[in-house]
Amino acid sequence: MGNEPEAVFPEEPAETVSDDDVLDTYSQTVMRVAGSVTAHVAALEMNGVRRNGYVRLGAGSAVVFTADGYLLTNAHVVAGHQGGRAVFVDGTHSEVELIGSDPLSDLAVLRARHTPPPAVLGNAESLRVGQLVVAVGNPLGLSGSVTAGVVSGLGRSIPVRSGRHTRLIEDVIQTDAALNPGNSGGALADTKGRIVGINTAVAGLGLGLAIPINGTTRRIIAALLRDGRVTRAYLGLVSTPIPLDVGAVVRTGNKEALRVVEVIAGSPAEQAGMRPGDLVLRAQDKAVSSAESLQKLLFSQAVGEPFRMSVLRDGRIVDVVAVPSEMSDKDE
Repeated sequence: MGNEPEAVFPEEPAETVSDDDVLDTYSQTVMRVAGSVTAHVAALEMNGVRRNGYVRLGAGSAVVFTADGYLLTNAHVVAGHQGGRAVFVDGTHSEVELIGSDPLSDLAVLRARHTPPPAVLGNAESLRVGQLVVAVGNPLGLSGSVTAGVVSGLGRSIPVRSGRHTRLIEDVIQTDAALNPGNSGGALADTKGRIVGINTAVAGLGLGLAIPINGTTRRIIAALLRDGRVTRAYLGLVSTPIPLDVGAVVRTGNKEALRVVEVIAGSPAEQAGMRPGDLVLRAQDKAVSSAESLQKLLFSQAVGEPFRMSVLRDGRIVDVVAVPSEMSDKDE
């Protein structure tokens, strides 16, 4: 056979493709949020003095949230320390001092001498399951670590203990954005770059949790700024939520209640006549169906004031009035 001409295939004309064209919408959103949030998140080093000199005793992340240098982090990150250093993504750093800490919400406030502008705090109550969120922290000194994921659960609770008290951190955000201990105290942001949570304990592989920024936590932050601590009211009840039977639902209008498991001896609840087996239906004219819903009512304004509860006891609705005391370490 004779020589045959080589096949010639037409080539598409070269096009100039920008980086933005290559990136999908998801990536662009994560990059935009990371770019707006990272500058506000510090690597936190809590320091102390030991026999061998000045050493780092704790580490985590913190978020600048006011223009005058206040930062928000986790209480467990700063536990046992009064000061340290915040290092920002641009390489600047500042000494920090502890302003206040609340182990029962796992929140703490620090103040630095020099900080970047503050992040914008959002509202976690607007979040929905499946919504995209971005976690920004400084784990292990890796400045500007960013992971993204979706909200996989809302309304979760984390039991935490401080001294003799156990409390549930309510309405915790569960996300599949990968976290590690160095992310604790870092920011969880929505797609508009607003801080909707403070990353906290890692629950397991591929699962992260965050303390929500909502009305309750704003009250806690305000108390830490004002007083350096959070004053809570003490009733002395141990309770568990239960569904009511049909007859009780008809009589009370409630579908759920809190069953009193234990009444602490000498507590305001005992003095008011509360008994194990009582079913708490309402407190301060608000329906209660979980420990969290009762805890929301037990901040400083409840101390020393009449605290009204409607209780289902032996088939009858009984009104009980207790006078909560201020929670202290000796309360059991």
